[in-house]
Amino acid sequence: MAEIIQRDGTWAFDGTTVRITPGLHRSVPLFRQTYGEIAVPLEAVAGVVYEPERKRGRLRLRLREGADPLLQATGGRLPDAADPYRLIVDIDRSGVAEYVAEEIRHALLLDQIPKEPTKAYLLPGPPVPVSVRSSDGTVSFDGAQVRIDWADTSERVKRATGPRIVAVGDLVQVEWLPNSGYEDGFMRFVTRETVFSKLPPEKDPYALDLWGSTRRDLLTALVATAVTARLPHPSAREHERDNGEFADGPRRAAAVPPPADHHDVLLRRLRELGELHREGVLTDEEFTMTKAAVLRGFG
Repeated sequence: MAEIIQRDGTWAFDGTTVRITPGLHRSVPLFRQTYGEIAVPLEAVAGVVYEPERKRGRLRLRLREGADPLLQATGGRLPDAADPYRLIVDIDRSGVAEYVAEEIRHALLLDQIPKEPTKAYLLPGPPVPVSVRSSDGTVSFDGAQVRIDWADTSERVKRATGPRIVAVGDLVQVEWLPNSGYEDGFMRFVTRETVFSKLPPEKDPYALDLWGSTRRDLLTALVATAVTARLPHPSAREHERDNGEFADGPRRAAAVPPPADHHDVLLRRLRELGELHREGVLTDEEFTMTKAAVLRGFG
């Protein structure tokens, strides 16, 4: 067993799995503490490096492309401090860090682990159900459908459409950009019908506009990852595109049963949208897109 224990967290390698446990110190970002322990199988690893610095060093684990739904969902946009595959190492433990890195590299060589992209996810992502409260609303995922409940501070156009419910079978992908503190972020659920939508996140009823607490909004990556883990792997999507298997139109999942009074709710929301359009809050394009989203939600 090769192991290094630091305030930032613990890495333990038993020859087949790199087990990464976040530290409990307040300096460890909320995202890493919430994501919890990650068990990385050796076949998911592309390489490992220890980067020594004057006061402290860093261990970095590099995964094979396509192995991890977290990296797929976040696209390398996680802040360095929130990256679970990076460990800050005190300078007096640099020898241990080098030993752990060397043991992992030796095992990769012995097992002849390829560096090519994987054909399936080798890590499961966060467990479901998962729910996160962001600056724009609360987003939940139960493994079958995504639900967004808008906050009181959300744009009127979003609140007028009511809760947004999207089945996994209707999704193409999740787009995620973190709130940096300097620029707003967003999380958008892209369906076959909205793939060409150009609505800004603050008005898109399929997107969360991330503008509040960077610490809290970063947790939306949990939902993005959980959903991504249950969508077709990128290699499968490329195969379908190459073979024209999307030609018959979007996949359909079982519809979510509407509430008993859905007709009255639908009429009220359409009236609210009409008022926003007449007042100039919504452009013609925004009104058309949002009205279509409301009608689909009650279809």
